[in-house]
Amino acid sequence: MDSNTQNPGSALTVTRFSDLKPPLSETVLEALSQAGFKFCTPVQAATIPLLCSFKDVAVDAATGSGKTLAFLIPIVEILRRSSSSPPKRHQVMGIIISPTRELSSQIYNVAQPFISTLPNVKSMLLVGGVEVKADVKKIEDEGANLLIGTPGRLYDIMDRMAVLDFRNLEILILDEADRLLDMGFQKQINYIISRLPKLRRTGLFSATQTEAVEELSKAGLRNPVRVEVRAETKSLSTSVSSEQLASSKTPSGLHLEYLECEADKKASQLVDLLVKTKSKKVIVYFMTCACVDYWGVVLPRLNALKRFSLIALHGKMKQTAREKALATFTSLSSGILLCTDVAARGLDIPGVDCIVQYDPPQDPNVFVHRVGRTARLGRQGSAIVFLLPKEEAYIEFLRIRRVPLQERKCIDDVVDVVPQIRSAALKDRDVMEKGLRAFVSFIRAYKEHHCSYIFRWKELEIGKLGTGYGLLQLPSMPEVKHHSLSTEGFTPVENINMDDIKFKDKSREKQRKKNLQTKKEREQQESKPEKPERATYAAAPVMKKKTAKQRRAAQTIEDEEELTREYRLLKKLKKGAIDETEFAKLTGTEDLV
Repeated sequence: MDSNTQNPGSALTVTRFSDLKPPLSETVLEALSQAGFKFCTPVQAATIPLLCSFKDVAVDAATGSGKTLAFLIPIVEILRRSSSSPPKRHQVMGIIISPTRELSSQIYNVAQPFISTLPNVKSMLLVGGVEVKADVKKIEDEGANLLIGTPGRLYDIMDRMAVLDFRNLEILILDEADRLLDMGFQKQINYIISRLPKLRRTGLFSATQTEAVEELSKAGLRNPVRVEVRAETKSLSTSVSSEQLASSKTPSGLHLEYLECEADKKASQLVDLLVKTKSKKVIVYFMTCACVDYWGVVLPRLNALKRFSLIALHGKMKQTAREKALATFTSLSSGILLCTDVAARGLDIPGVDCIVQYDPPQDPNVFVHRVGRTARLGRQGSAIVFLLPKEEAYIEFLRIRRVPLQERKCIDDVVDVVPQIRSAALKDRDVMEKGLRAFVSFIRAYKEHHCSYIFRWKELEIGKLGTGYGLLQLPSMPEVKHHSLSTEGFTPVENINMDDIKFKDKSREKQRKKNLQTKKEREQQESKPEKPERATYAAAPVMKKKTAKQRRAAQTIEDEEELTREYRLLKKLKKGAIDETEFAKLTGTEDLV
């Protein structure tokens, strides 16, 4: 069902919340009015009546279209009219599942004014970052009727707590369903659904409809009504084709551009762009957590950005640090958030003017969610993605997916910031080490691109890439040793011993020196007994000299085994089974980073 009640150039329809059928309760209408909501967005106008009329829905809507209220309002109305109202303390009437802690927290906070209109209904936020025992105790003491959380924690609580009663559950909501599946939560979702009664209402909300989402829809929904709400694009220039104007998966007020430049120029172009948007609220996306850590340390040290508010946010930060970073950026009128895709989905950060994708996402479906952090609910916004010359096929790929981009010219006379980055690395080992980690993590993440026919890692010009990262020397890594990746365009800093670079932090430097001394002593001890052993083996008559062919064959097998082992370790790293420090130790790159 396509929604066609949208006003031209507006994110709202002519439908008031008070006009919806079946009618909403007076307390909900009052809560909406107090929050400043009078008119529905297309997705709200289409979805609320369906869920309130005992229908299952599968909703495909552009990001920033008001999906959260589209399922929260029906939940409140359904719980109000339930035969079990008011519910018993441990009687669960509704569940909302979303992929990240931040999104679950946001849904929980948005829900509170509406939940408060229900007598004796207790909502509970269940996310990681908090001891599961604390959640268990809180549920036991206070009860829980509406669970809002991430699949992992919900699964854990449902598995541990026999006291929770799901027999009368009225409604299940799966928000950002495509992302739930992309992040590997299929097992947990299947378990949660298996514990719920079949006679319930289910809402599946997603910005992209994939095969996996379709399968989930078949398994969890009964004869769902499909709701598709598309944002009409505006004419941005006369060069935009009529085909591009037809319909778009991105918000109508969003101006989308791409900037094509060489890897060694990217950092300078980014700084120039951030200076030009000084008075605005900007989100910059990077490929990995290590990249966010690095640029979060480097950018504030550059002359042009010294007075800017720069905040880092990624999935490996502690929960309290993530919440603080998000709250700080939300409160700013202007500033820069450097982040990974942890902030790409669902979060409604007010007043974001511009999205910069310094690295395109590994999953092309995430592109839409990244740019959807701006131009929300009819507002204006801009988004820019950086592309290397060999990645230009991505522009046509996105156009086919109804995401048209316009070209933004690369500025020729920008200040080269690479010397400043290298200077910062020479003065502080922390910058140097973070740069190496970021560089290595980027290459390994690049190998995992879903669009590998566009983002071909074996064609990466790592010389230019290393220069763009401001590295002092290129690290020795298997991807470089075993593949002829171009190191052209990189000039290492001469007459520098990497071990001589000190930490600015005196306590860290003291610990580093202590570690170096311990390592040196251990190597000296280990080297003593090895000498007679080598002599014994050398004298053994059974050892035969291998032919050149045998040596090459043995080396090939050894190389393949090393690559296979490192690929397994990389998968473990991605799953969170090991951290980056362990990964570095196991791959023998700890001395480099």
